[in-house]
Amino acid sequence: MKRQATRLGVALLAATALALGAPWASAAPQAPATTAAAPDIDVAKVKGHLDQLQSIATANGGNRATGSQGHAKSAAYVKQQLQAAGFTVTSQSCTSCTGQAPNVIADWPGGDANQVVMFGAHLDGVSAGPGINDDGSGSSALLEVALTLGRTKPVLAKHVRFAWWAGEEQGLVGSRFYVNGLSSAERAKIKVYSTFDMIASPNAGYFVNGTNDSATALRNYFASINVAVETTNECCSDDGSFRNAGIPVVLASTGASARKTSAQAAKWGGTAGAAYDSCYHRACDRFPSNINDVALDRFSDAIASAVWKLGVG
Repeated sequence: MKRQATRLGVALLAATALALGAPWASAAPQAPATTAAAPDIDVAKVKGHLDQLQSIATANGGNRATGSQGHAKSAAYVKQQLQAAGFTVTSQSCTSCTGQAPNVIADWPGGDANQVVMFGAHLDGVSAGPGINDDGSGSSALLEVALTLGRTKPVLAKHVRFAWWAGEEQGLVGSRFYVNGLSSAERAKIKVYSTFDMIASPNAGYFVNGTNDSATALRNYFASINVAVETTNECCSDDGSFRNAGIPVVLASTGASARKTSAQAAKWGGTAGAAYDSCYHRACDRFPSNINDVALDRFSDAIASAVWKLGVG
């Protein structure tokens, strides 16, 4: 984060009867609309991706900053996983990013191409450390949700797109490059963009900013597991690039360097008066020491809930 199976038989029979002029067709019952339940996301697999990102950072100067080999190899890892799962993957060279670093954009086939729901996280970190909570956590959870979509292959109502951004830590450069490159018609197709930035803070809070269907889906998931959410004043992430283009957005996070209040500690547990992530933008933002497994698990399932609610429902 930068601070600044449907019931088709009756319906098909009725449709055929209407076409033939059958007198009983109008009385046939309508099949109710159904929403496939989102699968449980295996947090062990999410942590496996985090372990890979840590290994990449360790082997490449200790970080995954935009323009570094650590970031380039992180992007290559994400791209390879998505391609193997059947996604259409674009490695977009961000020419305004340091080192012309890649944004990774992944589209799952199907769904209404004029109704795009988009979910993203930034794949880069700061040069001071490996960037595991910020934002390996969001990147890894998003990757495993995408791979789960690829494995389960639900029939989509809307088109689902995922993105892993370069240059967030340099001022939202990668996401802004992507949005600025869209035509007005392409922008209009994106109905909501949700970003997940730092979702496993050790002293976690639970924050969801936004007033759209994706925000509602996230809040409803947390309500279903009896976890209250708040909005955050911590700023900023790649949601800003989309908001500035008039696209509805969500920012979801477990908090950065701001300090947890006594009321929040009573509600969520953890330590009042301490930062949500005391390793924010520091070398100690490492795997596994700087990851809250409970928060990571909850947010991974929340992301899946939003993807399935918006894309499949």
